Amino acid sequence: MRDDYERWLDSTEAQVAKRPERQTEFRTTSEIPVERLYLPEHGVADDEYATKLGLPGEFPYTRGIQPTMYRTRFWTMRQYAGFGSAEETNARFRYLLEQGQTGLSTAFDLPTQIGYDADHPFSKGEVGKVGVSISSRLDMELLLRDIPLADVSTSMTINAPASVLLAMYLVVAESTGVPWSKLSGTIQNDILKEYVARGTYIYPPKPSMRLITDIFSYCASEVPNWNTISISGYHIREAGSTAVQEIAFTLSNAIAYVQAALDKGLKIDDFAPRLSFFFNAHNDFFEEIAKFRAARRMWAHIMKERFGAKNPKSLQLRFHTQTGGSTLTAQQPDNNVVRVTVQALAAVLGGTQSLHTNSRDEALALPTESSARIALRTQQILAYENHVGDTVDPLGGSYFLESLTSDLEARATQYIEHIDALGGAVAAIEQGYMQKEIHHAAYRTQLEIENGTQTVVGVNKFTSEEEEAPEILRVNPELGRIQTERLAKLRGERAVEPWRQSLDELHRAATATDNLMPFIVQAVRNYATVGEICDTLRDVFGEYRPPLY
Repeated sequence: MRDDYERWLDSTEAQVAKRPERQTEFRTTSEIPVERLYLPEHGVADDEYATKLGLPGEFPYTRGIQPTMYRTRFWTMRQYAGFGSAEETNARFRYLLEQGQTGLSTAFDLPTQIGYDADHPFSKGEVGKVGVSISSRLDMELLLRDIPLADVSTSMTINAPASVLLAMYLVVAESTGVPWSKLSGTIQNDILKEYVARGTYIYPPKPSMRLITDIFSYCASEVPNWNTISISGYHIREAGSTAVQEIAFTLSNAIAYVQAALDKGLKIDDFAPRLSFFFNAHNDFFEEIAKFRAARRMWAHIMKERFGAKNPKSLQLRFHTQTGGSTLTAQQPDNNVVRVTVQALAAVLGGTQSLHTNSRDEALALPTESSARIALRTQQILAYENHVGDTVDPLGGSYFLESLTSDLEARATQYIEHIDALGGAVAAIEQGYMQKEIHHAAYRTQLEIENGTQTVVGVNKFTSEEEEAPEILRVNPELGRIQTERLAKLRGERAVEPWRQSLDELHRAATATDNLMPFIVQAVRNYATVGEICDTLRDVFGEYRPPLY
């Protein structure tokens, strides 16, 4: 083979001298060189297959966490929905379920995400704008009306007040006669990436980590089929990171969560099987596929060798994928349908467990109903028409892909080792290390777009002077007033003494070491609002103020 390769190389170089390649050097978004041709020596030699790739459903899960993957069951098809009032979002939920969606994914508005009720002065102008407004269990009851909670998996993108929104979901299920043991779903509950990349934090890191581990412990006994955290690389990538950084910073945060749970006395195999992850699907097609495979392999080794997990489910990196919101363009928005399709295909070929496809108009506003339907149809076409799930890990063994997977793993491992040397993820965040690395990567990308080195179709190349303005979804501007009136009515009608007592008991528990979830659930039962519960905890924990780096 070597002789043949040398002959091929000589003849190819001669052709390139006459007709140059598009670039003198090709690299991925993580600056990994892309070779012209890949042979066995570039990727995985035959004797390494057993240790580096293994078989689907077996350690180290490079080729997938299930032995038959999509031959048995397609990935869960989710569409992120949430806007305006609970009633409006409920209608969108039921519409998407009627269209064949198999799981719900809930977006909350900014006040809800940072623990303020709709009538708080800070909420003015933001109620229902980027997600659904939820202030009390009454809102949650409207949000979930006529939804078969025992049959539908529900994902909630909520972090700092995750314990409160989970408690509301549980209380609504309880009030409709659905046992908690039959509930399945996920709360994002990943506060570390908020400090790094997103900003919807409330409390300082230490009490925030306490809330997370309290949820781990509570759900392990009370809500056994609930995924208690979705450790998110998605927002890290949206903030401008490379694929390597997305893997490294996500897994470093995951290591911190696992260690915090162990330090609290939880046993690794009691909570680790319910950990899940959330990744971005970006534009560099092969790098994205390799990213998912590398992350899966790394997590299996981390859990087995670093933490001594024995349960195979503890070693499996289960992840949800969302296509890249930051890759969508306001210019020529129909082009986003193509971008999303390619990104979704990368997620499927990389072995995702569930998938959200962004809508074409999301660079302009919340998606319209028709745009959301096209986004869902994209997944259904991939599943039912393109047959991409007919074999397991169809690109496995590709010289290029296996080399790229190993390169991503090696570079992400270097990052993790450096973060460990800094004292772990929390210390690295406090020192601003992850933030700075992401900022540098984002700045480099922006420069490349501005100088034309990186092409964005319709933005810096192939532009059009005349563009048709698409239909845009607009949220009812009266929603803030409506929600304020609803809250006033609730506060006037609820039983004052049980409400006050439950908040007092929560305050006492927060000053001690009790698991806070039972107290939060009881407060929700007594109609305490999101803002009231979060304010009670603010009084004990304080609020996080990011340092100036």
